[in-house]
Amino acid sequence: MTLPTALAPFMAFPPALRAVGFPAAPEQTQGFLAAVGLLGPRSIHDIRRAAFAVYGPGPERAEIFDAVFDAVFLGRALHAPAEGMPEEMPPAFDASDTEMQIDAGDEDPSGAEATRAERLFQRQLVAEGSLAAFSRALPAALPRRRSRRFRAAKGNRPDPARAFRQMLRRDGEITRLPSRARRARQRKVLWLIDVSGSMKAQTEGALRTAHALMRGAEQPEVFTLGTRLTRVSRALRLRDADQALAQASGLVADWDGGTRLGEALQVFLSVPRFAAFARGALVIVLSDGLERGDPDALVSAMARLRGLAQHILWLNPLAGDPDFQPQTAAMQAVLPYLDHLAEGGTQDALAREILAFGRAAR
Repeated sequence: MTLPTALAPFMAFPPALRAVGFPAAPEQTQGFLAAVGLLGPRSIHDIRRAAFAVYGPGPERAEIFDAVFDAVFLGRALHAPAEGMPEEMPPAFDASDTEMQIDAGDEDPSGAEATRAERLFQRQLVAEGSLAAFSRALPAALPRRRSRRFRAAKGNRPDPARAFRQMLRRDGEITRLPSRARRARQRKVLWLIDVSGSMKAQTEGALRTAHALMRGAEQPEVFTLGTRLTRVSRALRLRDADQALAQASGLVADWDGGTRLGEALQVFLSVPRFAAFARGALVIVLSDGLERGDPDALVSAMARLRGLAQHILWLNPLAGDPDFQPQTAAMQAVLPYLDHLAEGGTQDALAREILAFGRAAR
């Protein structure tokens, strides 16, 4: 059966994406076609918008995605990488080119902007084996709490239900009084990830580690914080890590922007359903604490969060320096509300500190 000419580029687009490393599942292709149909596209820009919405390329690979789209739908040639050039490089790459500058009001104080080459090289270094080991170690390491349910166990708390069942089976006789104890359940885990400009080098590693956390924890929730609050838990529940990150990248609208931790946390706490995620939970905050908003808002939010959470672990990429001391007003103000402040600059550090704190809190 011959495909209609108009449909050919839509069917050629997913294989072209997979050829350069983008996840393009069959259900995404169906969603892409449905989105184009709903838009009733008037121009190629509508089709491009639908592709971005469904396939959700990360901000660091948007140019490659655009190049593949242009090659398939507009017939523009893709330049093959020169010898020795990484295949992930965008076409017509200039190593001296820097990222688009963020708005002056949200200017990041962390230093020079990283080039696109630095960012692409760094974000490809993913230790999948260590993340799988992290997922396997989580159930035994995360803190637990006593639930309302009981289980059969030796102890001094009698179990009337089992005793009556034993009496019925043995004509009213009880040879040994059964006992019970409360079941232990894993505590909820809430991870709040700062995705502001000063944290862009750690963002992908943090999301990959969060994806591994979703695989190993019983009741995990993940939110991103920047200039707004975004829940990415549902996206990170996808089994494939690349697809999960692609879905999450389409949800987060404030990548590499300013830092408004206080306001974002207050929004989180103002939604009863979200605040319930923190009640009795292990709360993990990943941020360098370079707050651009009002520190009083952050202190107020952390005080309320302290009243809800059982444990609060703050992971700071800057804490890897042996001489690190909290210097910002925001970090100094929230220290009294933390159980522990630790390093969070790499995936290995994130996994190590979460497991170590979980075992200590257990």
